[in-house]
Amino acid sequence: MKINKNGGFMKAIVYRKYGATDVLEQQVLPKPEPSENELLIKVKSVEVTKTDCEMRSFNFAVKWFWLPLRLALGLFKPRRKVLGSYFSGEVVAVGCNVKEFSIGDAVFGSSGFSLGAYAEYISLPSDACLVKKPKELTFEQAAAIPLGGINALHYLQRVNIKKADKVLVNGAGASIGSFAVQIAKAMGAEVTAVDSSVKKAMLQEIGADHFIDYTKSSFLDTLEKYDVIFDMVPQSSYSGCIRLLKPNGRYLCANPTFIKMLRSVVTPIVTNKQVYFAFAPETKEYLIQLIELVEKQKILPAIDKVFSMERIIEAHQRVETEQRCGIVLLTINNE
Repeated sequence: MKINKNGGFMKAIVYRKYGATDVLEQQVLPKPEPSENELLIKVKSVEVTKTDCEMRSFNFAVKWFWLPLRLALGLFKPRRKVLGSYFSGEVVAVGCNVKEFSIGDAVFGSSGFSLGAYAEYISLPSDACLVKKPKELTFEQAAAIPLGGINALHYLQRVNIKKADKVLVNGAGASIGSFAVQIAKAMGAEVTAVDSSVKKAMLQEIGADHFIDYTKSSFLDTLEKYDVIFDMVPQSSYSGCIRLLKPNGRYLCANPTFIKMLRSVVTPIVTNKQVYFAFAPETKEYLIQLIELVEKQKILPAIDKVFSMERIIEAHQRVETEQRCGIVLLTINNE
């Protein structure tokens, strides 16, 4: 990415130090200019994620990667001052070597570790995790797909779910969990969703067969046994989850602590149960598979609220305090 030599500018949400939500502010920055292998995208919508909140505050639920992340993101202050990775938008310029996309294409995907989607424009390589948006999806719906969709699809495809398998999704009411419920159902599973009571109606609407309110009782106390447990909660009991699995059951640990990763090596040796924690690669291929599921009406993003750029602090607070029932989005360019 190059800085626009013609002096163009754009609005963006920036943070120049780590801290609470009030470190976020709207500023005017130079508009990027695409290189010969890049495309310039006018951002329409972007998901506000738990990772955005964690990077902003530098307070991560999983602590083992604190030092490498601090070195990567900025030891004393953030190196990349514009957050946001999962977005949709319209291509407004392309470099001379770009063949896959054209001006006017509606697209969605991920900027990865480059971040930068909390802005009116973003410039990305044409080989980034980016595909054309189906016409049946709004820009908000498209922006809500990559994070939750890719991660849920990645994990659930690893464990060969069969029709009538019993699947429990712990932390089902946010981005990854809400897609996990729908994709597991599309694979033929009977799904139990675990979250707070405010998310019960939404989870039942997207297909959950059973619901457990963790504020009233622990799912670990159930007498039920499961073929697959998909766990988004770092603080959950590893041994408790393994105990709830049927013989040959599979435990998907999406936010593993260091201790859980170590134990995952031993568990298959001493039991007949498997543990998976490999992080999802962000690829065009996953997005294409997700589009196919959308077109077959198997999945649709569970959108909680859509905020304007001016309400970025409210958006972060809603995600950080887990008030959301599904996915929170920012509208960037709505004209």
